Amino acid sequence: MDRVLVEKIAPPAKSVGGVLLPESAVQKINSATVVAVGPGRRNMNGELVPVAVKEGDKVLLPDYGGTTVKLEDKEYHIYRDDEILGVLTE
Repeated sequence: MDRVLVEKIAPPAKSVGGVLLPESAVQKINSATVVAVGPGRRNMNGELVPVAVKEGDKVLLPDYGGTTVKLEDKEYHIYRDDEILGVLTE
């Protein structure tokens, strides 16, 4: 399965200077941390094509899509490997 389990990163509620930001001013960033990945999918020849991301990666997600899952009072999202837009680096 080429699925990726992610936990979305909450945008900061304070500015760099410590000023509390109202909800309307907080910019929505669709980024998440990869919690778990599947082994990958098989191509037409039956060869295993691994998932492009690994656990711990910070990724950029599309505005829509994915499946919401609640586990132990935490909310996670499941995306297909090809739905992930990119890996964020610092």
